[in-house]
Amino acid sequence: MTENPMGRQRSGWRYKLYRAGRRIQRNWGLYLLLLPAVVLLFCFNYLPMYGVQIAFRDFSPSQGIQGSPWVGLLNFQKFFNSFQSKNLIWNTVSLSLYSLIAGFPFPIILALMVNQIRVKRFKQVLQVVTYLPHFISTVVMVGIMLILLSPSNGIYGNLARVLGVQNPVNIMGEASAFQHVYVWSDVWQHAGWDSIIYIAALAAVDPSLYEAATVDGASKIQRLWHIDVPFLIPTAVILLIMRAGNVMNLGFEKVYLMQNPLNTSISEVISTYVYKIGMISNQYSLSAAVNLFNTVINFVLLLLVNGFSKKLGDTSLW
Repeated sequence: MTENPMGRQRSGWRYKLYRAGRRIQRNWGLYLLLLPAVVLLFCFNYLPMYGVQIAFRDFSPSQGIQGSPWVGLLNFQKFFNSFQSKNLIWNTVSLSLYSLIAGFPFPIILALMVNQIRVKRFKQVLQVVTYLPHFISTVVMVGIMLILLSPSNGIYGNLARVLGVQNPVNIMGEASAFQHVYVWSDVWQHAGWDSIIYIAALAAVDPSLYEAATVDGASKIQRLWHIDVPFLIPTAVILLIMRAGNVMNLGFEKVYLMQNPLNTSISEVISTYVYKIGMISNQYSLSAAVNLFNTVINFVLLLLVNGFSKKLGDTSLW
């Protein structure tokens, strides 16, 4: 069989480049709209990568990045040899996994419940009520928690005294209670908002499937289990992969605002540690090294979970 020179030419990189140029020429208006987003992404996500080398240098602002001496992995060794490293990693991982296990199912359950409601007015009110907490700022949210859980003049303290408890426990000062307060307040605040994407996925279900299942005698529970849940699984898997890629990234603001000297042993996580040693103690190289370690772990977890999901169910990010 003779080789087709035209086919070889069409499969070459020059032909692909020509096709790409023609496509951009035909849709130049759309690419022009995309350009500001690409520029912002490049400026704020890719250009700062130049500063990653601070983690491998003994950085001094007066000397600059290139003028600071290269120390290799010394900053990483300094972190792992410190007495805080194991506790920081454990606090970060345990709180992240707790948040993932407790918070991930609730938006799915809420979406399934909302999808079963047939009274349109009640459905709209329920959705608005569950969405609203998401728009409360972190500072206001922590302030509300401090007021509600205050043992002296909060609702919790007054209710405890009504029930006969004269000296209520200071929940916000209990190290053992920190993770529970953080996680369940987060579930309450964001479950409604996170359920939007699942509700949108359920809206795409063909009504004829429900009709056919009803004719076959399927109950509401059976329709939910055999129609709704399978439709949500691909969406849930994609969101789970994205959440797994942020296991080591906790909301710095909320953790930092909830911290106090009584619960630091549990509440000190990598993000707050990086802020304290970098911005307060001016150890820029050490903070950059710890943050880079955190980012690498997230990236590895993302690759592992994505590969595992693709191998099991052919659902993945790429």
